[in-house]
Order: sequence, then C-alpha cells, then structure tokens
Amino acid sequence: MTVTEILIINALVLAGCFAMLWFISLRTRDVTPVDSFWALGMVIMGLTTYAQTAGASDRKLLLLTLCAIWGLRLGIYMLRRWKMDGPDRRYQTMLGKAESQKGWGFAKSSLRMVYLIQAPLLFIVCLPVQLGQIDAQPTVGLLGYFGAGLTVAGILFESIGDWQLAKFKANPANDGLVMDKGLWRYTRHPNYFGDACVWWGLYAVACETPTGIWALPGPILLTWTLTKWSGVPTIENRMKRKKPGYDAYVRRTAPFVPWFPKRD
Repeated sequence: MTVTEILIINALVLAGCFAMLWFISLRTRDVTPVDSFWALGMVIMGLTTYAQTAGASDRKLLLLTLCAIWGLRLGIYMLRRWKMDGPDRRYQTMLGKAESQKGWGFAKSSLRMVYLIQAPLLFIVCLPVQLGQIDAQPTVGLLGYFGAGLTVAGILFESIGDWQLAKFKANPANDGLVMDKGLWRYTRHPNYFGDACVWWGLYAVACETPTGIWALPGPILLTWTLTKWSGVPTIENRMKRKKPGYDAYVRRTAPFVPWFPKRD
C-alpha cells in the first residue's frame, strides 16, 4: 500500500471513531470523554498503521509499543478522572457560550467546537507513529534509541506529575491551595512537558526513515497547542482566578521546561 492509501484509511477510521463519540455525546450531553480518546485514538492510529504495513520491523514494534504504553496510561487516567470529577467545566462553559451567544444547540456546538477540531489535530500529532512504521529499513539506530529513551522519560515524568497532583487534590486540607510540591516545584506543567517529550521522542524514532522524517509537523503542533493554545494558557488563566497564591507560584516556577524555582 502507498503512504497516501495508508493515511486515507487511518483518517477514515479516525473519522468513524469521532462520529461515534459525537453520537454518544448527543445522548449524554457531555463531551468530556473526548479527552480520553485523545490518547486512545493515537493507539488506534498506531494499530491501523501496523496492520496495513508489511512485516514486523523493530521500528514498527518500538513505535507501537511506546505509543500504546503512553496512550493506555493517559487514556485510562482521563477516564478515571472523568468518572470522579464529572463533566469538564471548560467544555460546559465553552458550549454554553456558543448556545447563548450564537444560538447553537448542543449538537452543532459540540461537533464544530470539539470533534471537528480535535480529530484533525489528533491525526497530525500522531504522524510519527503513522509515518514511522511505513519503511522497513533502516533498523533502529542511535537517534531512534535516544528517542525511545526520551519517550520513556516523558511517560514517567507525565505519570508522576499526574499522580502527585491527584494525591494533592484528594487531600481536603489542600482545598484552595496551589500544588507546588514534587515535580510541580520545578515546572508549572509537568504533565504537558512530559507529553511533549513523548512525542518528540517518537519523532526521533520515526525520523531515521525517509518517510518518517516528514512527521515533523506532529510534535511541532503538539508543543504549540500545549504552550500557546489549549494547554498552558487555558489552565493558567483559570488558576489565576481560582487560586489566590497562583501569581506568586508563577513568579517562582518555570512555565514549561523544568528548572530550579526562584526565591520569592
């Protein structure tokens, strides 16, 4: 199969998955599970690419395995958080404004503002796992092993950050306080930083091949969305309104790449 054919089939599979999520949300009136599918959908893209490409090269297995570990961990974590916390208020606020200001119903606003945006973003971000599996040669080299190590480090960093935050939130004594312990002492967003490491690492594995090198838009887009669009800006604007001590936390703590905190 050609690269174009593989990507078209992947896109159709992804479109079908998002259509199913949208139809389910019409019954539940809740789009929050799309956050879990952001991770699980990338695993599906990895699996569909693996099934369409010939052989079982070490690079294919490495990319699929790393993507599956990352995606299943994050996807299950997001599902559990949804079950515990309920619908995400960010989505509720966004869709509520669309209804009150534009007159859109839930079906139209959720489709246009959530699913039709997240589907192409997911497809592009996941390019390293798709394009990196297509060429059987060369075998994984030094850059690929470095990328695998960076991916594992990112998964650990993100997982530890999520665990520390969940533990902090579970303690009623911390209500209204700012999480500034553990990894959160060195970066305001250890989960996002870990996420970026994962996908730059997967790109390093993929770019050793002639086809995989074209997956560069994936990690670039992910890093931009995390730091400039839907990640850091959204979280920090909300935290500044909710947490009185967050401005001081911002002044002493690195915004994204971990570094030692400044003195207050």
